[in-house]
Formats: sequence, structure tokens, C-alpha cells
Amino acid sequence: MTTPDTLHDTRIRLNHGSILMPAAGFGTLIPDPLVTRQATKTALETGFRHFDCAERYRNEEAVGEAMQDVFKAGTARREDVFVTTKLWNTNHRPERVKPAFDGSRRRLGVDHIDCYIVHTPFAFKPGDEQDPRDEQGRVIYDSGVTLLETWGALERLVDEGHARSIGLSDITLEKLREIVSAARINPSVVQVESHPYLPEWELLDFCREHGIVLQAFAAVGHAMEPNLLADPVITAIAQRVHKTPAQVALAWAVQRGTAFLTTSTKSWRIQENFDISPLPEDAMQEIRDRITTNIRFNSVVKTGVPGFIPRAKAS
Repeated sequence: MTTPDTLHDTRIRLNHGSILMPAAGFGTLIPDPLVTRQATKTALETGFRHFDCAERYRNEEAVGEAMQDVFKAGTARREDVFVTTKLWNTNHRPERVKPAFDGSRRRLGVDHIDCYIVHTPFAFKPGDEQDPRDEQGRVIYDSGVTLLETWGALERLVDEGHARSIGLSDITLEKLREIVSAARINPSVVQVESHPYLPEWELLDFCREHGIVLQAFAAVGHAMEPNLLADPVITAIAQRVHKTPAQVALAWAVQRGTAFLTTSTKSWRIQENFDISPLPEDAMQEIRDRITTNIRFNSVVKTGVPGFIPRAKAS
């Protein structure tokens, strides 16, 4: 990992293909396509060079349009931008993986994907309905495919030169161990909820052991209660180092060797989330030793149903 004085320029070398992934990532889970396009453009102009997308977010076209706008303006180059997108649960069957991948690539307007991630380890009933439910409103899962079979289809995307690296999201350590023990190509990235209230130290240790990058979503707590950014340890450090609580939480993420994702539609917040600086070692130790709250905000690891994505209302 290369860690310059400005942490937002940190790059982490992936375990496959010698790719450098920017540690600071901009998440594109933004419901409105027009707002998505503007926020993505602002993030690019601010300096973000890693964008996390997903078929499930239903806005890949808007992200792609924003990227093309900025590329044409000369503010950024495609070769400097790391694009991640994700395979949704209804496309886990191997024969559905390549068409889903090609759909994302087409919508994003790019010829390759830098990292293609399995959105969750849970397979849903295959089809065009992203949130298949039975008459009782229960998710319809697909028992006809295993995660390892899905992973094999992602490995073939790497073999064929379409995806530069592959990864997993919303996965437990137990399930990750299963994939690593059987995989031909190891995951390069594991994307999970992580922040000072859910540091995932055991998972991080396993990832380090196998050269996997742990990428934290909800890195500032996703504005949920209890409010991480109001934690007295975080606020005291922020005051001491003349940064905001969010900047402290994001700096902590990079300094402990992980990548992070942060999302905002406000230009000043996007700038704030990018403008992070190293914390003193005593502050890093304080966060580890003095924060005792432990909470998971998103239950997706138990069901495959993302807690931060609103369900579409029935028409």
C-alpha cells in the first residue's frame, strides 16, 4: 500500500493483475439518476478515482454518463479511474453471469470492469424481477446454484480479460473461508459494512493473510443510530486534529489498511470526505481501545436483502 501525506491519494495493490485500487471510493447508491449524474461528476472533479456501482442500484447509465462527461472535458482519464460494479442476486446461475456483466459494462459505457463483485452470497430466483417475493412477501431464494459455482463464472470473466479483478460483498468470515479454500482465483476485494462501531478485526486479519483488500461501506455509520459521528471518542479526536468526525472515521479506515466507500449528493460533503489526513498513532489507538459500542446497521449478511436500498413499492 502506498500512503502519501494526503490519505485520499492512497493506492492499494490488489492480489491479481498488479492493479492499484484507490483506497478512497465514492459509492453511487443514489436513487435519482439526475442527482447520481451530478454527484458522480462532482466526485470526479473533486478527485475521487474509485467508483462503486451495482446493477441493483438501477443507475449505472447515469454514472457512465457522468464519467464520459468528465473524460471528454479532460478532468480525468479512464485509465486513472477504478470502476467497480456488482452482480445481483437474481443472476447467480453461471449462465446468467456474463450477460449481467455485459449489461453493466454497456450501461456504464466502459470496455472493462476493474473489479466485479458478487453483491451478496445469496442467490434469488433468477429473472428480471430484482426482488422476487412469494404471496406472503418472503424472498424467493434459488437453491439450484452454489456460491462457488457463481464464483467460477466470475473467474472465467478474469480469464477472458473482461474483469481485471473479482470480489465478494456482504459476506461472513465463515463463507469467505469456504471460497478462498476452493477458489482458483482468490477474491481481490471483500466489501462489507465496517466502521469504528463494527471494526471486523478478525475478518480484516484473514483478508490480510490472503492478500485481500477489505473495503468498508457505511464507513461513517450511514447516519443511523447510535450516531458514530457523535461518539465522544471520535468528536474529541476531531477537535484535537482540526478535522470533522467524518474525516476522522475515514482516515482511520485508510490508516488501518482498508479501503472505504462514502456517498453524498452535496458538493461540500463530497469535498470533506475526500480531504482526509493521517491521524496520530495515539488517536488510532484510542479508537481501538476506547470505543466499545458494537453494532451492525445493515442485516444484509443474514438475508441478502440490502438494508440501505428501499424496496420498490408495488404498483
